Amino acid sequence: WAAWTTPEHIKKWFTPAPWTTPECEIDLRPGGIFRFTMRSPEGDESGYRGCFLEIVPEERLVWTLALGPGYRPAAAGAAACDGTDLPFTAVITLEATGTGTKYRAVVMHADQATAAKHADMGFSAGWGAAFDQLVTLLKTL
Repeated sequence: WAAWTTPEHIKKWFTPAPWTTPECEIDLRPGGIFRFTMRSPEGDESGYRGCFLEIVPEERLVWTLALGPGYRPAAAGAAACDGTDLPFTAVITLEATGTGTKYRAVVMHADQATAAKHADMGFSAGWGAAFDQLVTLLKTL
């Protein structure tokens, strides 16, 4: 839970290496901001700003890039990566088990075309790499 809700932790694992997350801002409440910046190895940056939709401590975290803080609709390109608008909503669920935590991440796009465009950019592989980095971080906490 802390790895998903603490900016200093997010910065350590959220963006697949060799990219980094130099900035992260979290206001952990429904409608609160979830903002982060991804930096390429060449120093190019892409900023993202969304909001939290649902928070069930230690169990469920839902956030979206389709809306900004305060549930305000995101401006065109606000969820942009290189000028391409690809908003999505993420549902993260955590379930305590006898020896650890069952983790599930579901990402929803507005339509199949947007999902396919994001997939072509390597979205699934990137989330998998970030998950591996999350596991590595959790071993140090």
